[in-house]
Amino acid sequence: MKICIVGAGAIGGWFAGHVGQHLGAEVELSALARGATLAALRQHGGLRMDLISGERIQVPLRASDKPEELCQPDLIVLAVKGPALASVAPAVKALLGPQTRVLVAMNGVPWWFFQGLPGEAEGLRLESVDPGGVVAGLIPADRVIGCVVHASCATPEPGLVKHVMGTGLILGDPAGGQPAHISELAALLCRAGFNATVSERIQRDIWFKLWGNVTMNPISALTGATCDRILDDELVRGFVTNVMLEAAAIGARIGCAVEQTPEQRHAVTRKLGAFKTSMLQDVEAGRPLELDALVGAVSEIGRHLQLPTPFTDGMLGLTRLMAQTRGLA
Repeated sequence: MKICIVGAGAIGGWFAGHVGQHLGAEVELSALARGATLAALRQHGGLRMDLISGERIQVPLRASDKPEELCQPDLIVLAVKGPALASVAPAVKALLGPQTRVLVAMNGVPWWFFQGLPGEAEGLRLESVDPGGVVAGLIPADRVIGCVVHASCATPEPGLVKHVMGTGLILGDPAGGQPAHISELAALLCRAGFNATVSERIQRDIWFKLWGNVTMNPISALTGATCDRILDDELVRGFVTNVMLEAAAIGARIGCAVEQTPEQRHAVTRKLGAFKTSMLQDVEAGRPLELDALVGAVSEIGRHLQLPTPFTDGMLGLTRLMAQTRGLA
């Protein structure tokens, strides 16, 4: 099986590391990369990953910044940050073969979210996520495998991934159900060391993860605080609850009801301790923020449904302004 990683950062590199370590000769790994990451992959003959145990492994893969130099894969793992999506979409299109599937392992609301999701927002295209529908035109929803990642990873340096916690992957078809090709992929990924399951309605799982990320990520980016400090502050925790109630109301309208209270989610998040969100890590590294897919999309869906989202909008405006003034927009 030919697998190409597009975005060999924390999550893409973690994916490649597990597949290469556990499946070996069963797969042919490649990566579409650029800049310092491409240079590091070539210098070291592949990707390096520090396991939770502290052991460092190295996985060979072929890396290039030119799609035509990589064989058409059976599976593309798309794991770039939201701000980079539009720029890599033409390369993903160039990699597509007749049977290629695209596993979208990205944070937030994806461009294909409302394709195949019945209800009053069916077919809605989000300008905040895919301005002008450019990405949808290059990567059709019928090629997509939706994915929710429950893991924490970091990139101490280009070409090196550190696995911090978690091995969870939830896979699903945008149209719903449990197609055979997704069940087969989940079984393969389980053999690669992931805890992979299949969802009959992947949009619900995406929305549930977003329900927590929509607050912790931007608030940590604004304040520089870890999740424990955010939730231990009574006033901030109250603000978080109000944003979550707005997102839950939207979820109920679009067929992605959240079967949990904000207080129950706070208790789960608090157990993670002094946890740095991915957006806080991006601020500290001077990288552009994934604000549109995580927060802008929620605000836009609320406007479409004519549901007021004053707390979400305020958080979006503040975080956007911070990103602009620090050159992270």
